[in-house]
This record gives sequence, structure tokens and C-alpha cells, in this order.
Amino acid sequence: MESSQFIRIISVSLVILFLVFLVWWLQTDPTAGLDVSMEGADNRGAGVEAQEVEIGEYFKEFSTGYTELSEIWPRFRGLDFDNISKSPTKLIDDFGSTGPKILWTKDLGEGHSGAAIYKGLVYILDYDEEKRADLLRCYSLIDGKEMWVRGYGLNVKRNHGMSRTIPAITDDYILTMGPMCHVMCLDRETGELIWGLDVAGEYESEVPLWYTGQCPLIDGDQAIIASGGKSLMVAIDCETGEKVWETPNPEGWKMSHSSVIPFTFGGRKMYVYSAIGALAGVAADGDDAGKILWHTPVWNHSVVAPSPVCMPDGKIFMTAGYGAGAMMAQLSENNGQFSVEVLSKYPPRDGLACEQQTPLFWNGHLFGIVPKDGGPNRNQLVCVHPDDPQKMVWTSGTENRFGLGPYFMADGKLFILKDDGTLFIARPSTERYIELDQVKVIEDGHDAWAPFAIANGYLIMRDSKTLVCIDLNV
Repeated sequence: MESSQFIRIISVSLVILFLVFLVWWLQTDPTAGLDVSMEGADNRGAGVEAQEVEIGEYFKEFSTGYTELSEIWPRFRGLDFDNISKSPTKLIDDFGSTGPKILWTKDLGEGHSGAAIYKGLVYILDYDEEKRADLLRCYSLIDGKEMWVRGYGLNVKRNHGMSRTIPAITDDYILTMGPMCHVMCLDRETGELIWGLDVAGEYESEVPLWYTGQCPLIDGDQAIIASGGKSLMVAIDCETGEKVWETPNPEGWKMSHSSVIPFTFGGRKMYVYSAIGALAGVAADGDDAGKILWHTPVWNHSVVAPSPVCMPDGKIFMTAGYGAGAMMAQLSENNGQFSVEVLSKYPPRDGLACEQQTPLFWNGHLFGIVPKDGGPNRNQLVCVHPDDPQKMVWTSGTENRFGLGPYFMADGKLFILKDDGTLFIARPSTERYIELDQVKVIEDGHDAWAPFAIANGYLIMRDSKTLVCIDLNV
């Protein structure tokens, strides 16, 4: 055999071997067989030394004038708790040749807290390392002018960021929950303190790993907090600070990073919560308000960040990270009595699962980003049908991986933030992934995990240290 022919055979063989290796690499989970190391795991419940905290003690006003607008994004996952904006405001389809129109940016303390927006004002919880203080900041949405700040001294160690929660806002009240479970209820117009509550201190709760991630809820005139510890959940009158009801916690379920989601099913309003120990439904009204109506016996994971996705037919999807995977449950009602059946439970590589963000339910389908231990689909945006969440309807593909970034829908578009600060616009579809455009918004972006907020076409997003307002109006 001539040497040139031999070299060609060797070259072709090497190319074939390389292609086989490439296909294998793309389809293989690099984390398989590894134990998950959770940064800060040794800090659970011990993020700070014992200290006296005077909730709401600090206040400073900077300005009183701002442009009042009409729309609101008043809490975690928006007005309807589904992370879908119903605003008629028309938004851009692409970023054009000049890129996004950034109205303003702000430097923040390291964290992952998202914003709430109320009629032209932006509210965000921030930890100021220089002041050693947990602070609620209020900005003008249009120009980023800081209006006022309210907070309290608190010594915490950096634990992959500090602040993680989103305030709840109504016409009358602002409700916040800080990194060590301190709750502030303020007058929305003035920022004046109405009352404060040390949840961990009063209920002997264990502060979650990486500090509080639960976003507080205002329902009517009541603050709803999943306390863990001596009580599972508590309702507090926003005006007086008096307890309205408390939910017994005989099983000792612990506070998770998950947030409480209101849900009406079988003619009954309830609060659905994924504690460390169980997924449960608590009566929201009536003579038995605060009573546990149902719970699953099989959902016990150490890190639970996503919130329950409650669907009209009674299906409830729950997922978590660090190997937990996901669970689909079916809620049923018979003569006012509720029962729940677990339809499926599987590891993250076997179907839709999410580590940090709560999946979207749209057009009868679920959308979410698979965690890093999710096998070949890791970090991809995927679509599944609730009847079979282990079967992918579509995935965004190996070239489109998003990390732990947030996603939501507005004006018939899907906005996705890669955790390096790249913003994507896609067309929602139950058939395939349809990308419209992408742009790097935050140069050197890092850990862009906080949920979005939008009102009047102005998008609020952040990475671990920078808050950005983008004008998405057409």
C-alpha cells in the first residue's frame, strides 16, 4: 500500500473517531456519577451570629417626584402568578442594529433578588455590605432616580449572594422578607414601617440554605408567610400586624426557598406550598382557614427553589435541583374533601426538571430549563405536555443552553436570560424552539438568576451585582 493512501486511511479513520466522540460527548451527562457539592451547605441556619435586629429602623428619602404610570408587576411571577404579562403594550421583536435601549443601570450588593413594579416605581431588596444592612430600595421606573430606602442593620456572611426575594406590593402595602427571614410591612406611599416580624426567631424556623428565597405574599389585606418551625404557615393582618391564623406543623416540615402560590380548585381557595418535607395545600379562607387540606407524603428534598405550578385540571407540577428531579401530582375533590395522587416522579435526566426557576404553563404545555444534572438536555429550554412530562415535545438544542437564568412571556413573546447576561427573544410554540434575536445586555454578566419584572414596556433585569432597565417598547 502506498504511503499516501495509508495516510488518507488513517486521516479518515481519525475523522470518524472524532465525530463519534463528539456525538458521544454531546449526548453524555458530564455530571453523571458525581456527588453534588452545595456551596454554603455548612452555613444552613447559621448564616449570622445571634444579634438584635430592629426591623425598619433605617429610612432615608432622596426624592418625591416621579412619572406615575399605569401598569404593575406587583410580586413574584406577576399579577396572576403565572409569569405571563397580560399587558396590551407592544414590544420589540428584535434588538436592531444598535442593540437594546438601556434606560439606566444601578450597582447593587451581591444577590439574586428580583424587582416588583407598581405604577412607575421599582422596589427591590438589596444588601449593602458597606452599611451591613438589609435595604428595600425604591426607584423611579422611567429614569432610575432613587426615591427612598428603608431597612435595618444585619450582619450576614456572603453566601453566594445575600438578597434573593421579591417584594409584594398593593395600593396600600409593601411586604418584604430579608435574607434571615425578617419581614417588613410598609406603607406603600410613604415607606413608613407598619410592623416587622422575625420569622426565624418567633417560629423557631431554620433559615434555609443560602438564606431566604421565599417571596412573601399579600392576599387581600393579609400577609401570607410559610414560616416552617412551630407553624407551617401564618396569615397576618397587614394593617395591625396581628396573627389571623397559623397552620400547625406536627411533621416539622421546614421552610424552603419555594414561594406560596394561591390556587382555587373544586370551589375551594387554597395556598399551595412546597416545604422541605411535603407539597401541601392550606385552606385560604372560611372557618377552617389555615388548615392543611391535603399533602403529598413523598416530596422531601434539601433544596427546593421553584414554586408549584398549579394547572386548571388539578395537576400540580413540582421540581427542585441537586438531583431531586420532578413530580407530577393530581389533586382531586369529592364533597369538599381533597386527595392527591402522585402520577410520576423521576430524576432530572428523565424529563422536565428545573433547579431554580419555576416552569411556565402556557397553551396546555410546560416550559422550563433543565438543570446541569439533566443529562443530554442539561441547561436547555424544553417543552413538555403535563400528561407526560418525561417526553420532550422540543428542546432548544445543544447550541442553546441558558444556565439558571429566568424566563417569562410578554406580548406573545418568550424572553429568556442566560445567566451570563445575554437576553433572548423567542416565539412561544408547542412545536419547536423559535429564536427571534439575542443580545448581550450586561458585559461580564455573572449569575443573572433573578426573575424578570415588566410594566409599560420597561423590563427590569439583573445579574449578581447590576440592575438594568430596558425599554422594550416598539
